[in-house]
Amino acid sequence: FPFFFGMMFGDMGHGSILALFALYVIMFAKRLQSPQMKWVLKARYLLFIMGIMSTWAGLIYNEFFAMPTNLFGSCYNYN
Repeated sequence: FPFFFGMMFGDMGHGSILALFALYVIMFAKRLQSPQMKWVLKARYLLFIMGIMSTWAGLIYNEFFAMPTNLFGSCYNYN
């Protein structure tokens, strides 16, 4: 199982791409049967949940592709 899918962080952009990729694999699993895609098919539900949780954490952290967003405002005053 490649290590780069295991590195999850809170980012709305990264999480949404990961979730959409996993959703595509879930929907078209029968067509994607090949030895090269074997590990992806085994981990498709895990990748989907990781994408959803990364999107959620990015929403909480206000991060979209490492660019800060100000969706909820802040309770801190910066001078």
